Amino acid sequence: MNIKYRVLLPHESKNYKIIRLESLEKFPESFGAVYQEALQIEKFRMESDIEDQTQGRFMMGAFSDDGLIGICAFVKEEDHTGSIYQMYVKEHFQGKNIGWGLIQAVIGEAAERFPDITIFLEVTDKNEKAYNLYRKIGFTDVIETGEKENPGNTQLYLHTANKPD
Repeated sequence: MNIKYRVLLPHESKNYKIIRLESLEKFPESFGAVYQEALQIEKFRMESDIEDQTQGRFMMGAFSDDGLIGICAFVKEEDHTGSIYQMYVKEHFQGKNIGWGLIQAVIGEAAERFPDITIFLEVTDKNEKAYNLYRKIGFTDVIETGEKENPGNTQLYLHTANKPD
């Protein structure tokens, strides 16, 4: 199986929407968005970002034989931080280290565009597989004082300058 990782191109925005809707339908507990609500949205913000090739917002894709099998979004924040969202690999391709490669590709692209950036992500407490993947890659739990912003989720971060290879 030959897997390639790259930023989605403008003409691939519809392919993104298809796989994003699939992720919400098949794994509703893993995302903050709701499938039925997403169906009502004519055009997702990320579709526009893909079409416009927005510098601070990109969607990385995992491709098998030119078919899109995984997605992962990066959004730059105002300060020297950014966030990873919408990580998803099609069910048939899960458990084959494609998620690992996809996250690594996003980190690499973000670090190239924004050197020494700190990247944040959140994972639901029920998604132990994803949590373990992020920890293995080098993400560290954010120690929250007081009440959690999103109860039921764990926030993690990785500073690209300190990233182990």
